[in-house]
Amino acid sequence: MDEKILELKKIIGDSLNIVFFGGAGVSTESNIPDFRSRKGIYSGEGEEGLTPEELISYPTLRRKPELFFRFYKDAVVYPDARPNDAHKTLAEMEADGKLSCVVTQNIDGLHQAAGSKNVAELHGSNAHHYCQKCKKSYVLDYILDTDNCDGVIPKCPCSGIVRPKVVLFGERLDENVINHAINAIRSADCIIVGGTSLAVYPAAGLLSYMSHDCKLVVINRDATPVDDEADLVIQDSIGEVLRLAYT
Repeated sequence: MDEKILELKKIIGDSLNIVFFGGAGVSTESNIPDFRSRKGIYSGEGEEGLTPEELISYPTLRRKPELFFRFYKDAVVYPDARPNDAHKTLAEMEADGKLSCVVTQNIDGLHQAAGSKNVAELHGSNAHHYCQKCKKSYVLDYILDTDNCDGVIPKCPCSGIVRPKVVLFGERLDENVINHAINAIRSADCIIVGGTSLAVYPAAGLLSYMSHDCKLVVINRDATPVDDEADLVIQDSIGEVLRLAYT
């Protein structure tokens, strides 16, 4: 077995309170593209002179909802995606009492689908939607059913637009979720960072709350800003690495 996998296995074995901090790279193995890579969601062209980031923003939802939902349904929602080895292994670690919390920048809900219970979703989840007018809650299937849509725009029976419960560009992160993540990171004795370039703030700044004696492991295909500070860096498939290190 690879020397770094053995080292990660030992770190996990010695740790009592692990927190996983993950990003889009965790779900690429479930065939969900990431955002900022060469083939990522934000690498393509937008519509009507708007960039992909602008299309998935709150101003576009408010002013041009048809553009917003066309891009959202075509490029952001992947209803057939299933948990991969990374999601499954993290859920197993939590069930065994090794991992206390998953802090994720993803909105796909795959951690919960794999069985994880304590998940801090920094950017919300597209598994949940709500009417902007009456606040009634809806699941993803509702907005994908054309019978519930005015064209491409999902509508509530009250006539309000049903929007995703995610943090769009131009919106603030939920303070309760942020505090949840901070408390988990502060109390961790090991943080495993996986599938994230740590380029998106304020989410990436949460690692500043880790304690000085906390172990830091980075599993990512590309270099990150914290590699020099990490106790272990593995540039490989996160699903395979976690599976091998926890078997």
